Amino acid sequence: MAHLQSNKDLISTGMKEFNVLLNQQVFNDPLISEEDMMTVVDDWVNFYVNYYKQHMKGEQQEQVGALQELQQQLDILAKSFLVKYKDFLKSQEHPNHKLPSF
Repeated sequence: MAHLQSNKDLISTGMKEFNVLLNQQVFNDPLISEEDMMTVVDDWVNFYVNYYKQHMKGEQQEQVGALQELQQQLDILAKSFLVKYKDFLKSQEHPNHKLPSF
């Protein structure tokens, strides 16, 4: 049972740290496309999951479950962030000006 609580604490810590990372982002020129931001955020999620994977406790089934929970929670935070970024990009568009897509 101690492993379960330890993993829950790690998930909570990971979510808090990931949220801090997202809240530190400043959107200014040059802006990147929505697709590129999705790639960046997906890389961040993978980085956090891989980092916390090393610290999960318990049997493999417990660790897998905890990592899945962490992944789901980070995906929720990431999705919310990407919606805000998409709204920001839309607010920066001008009728005759589109963001470059690389």
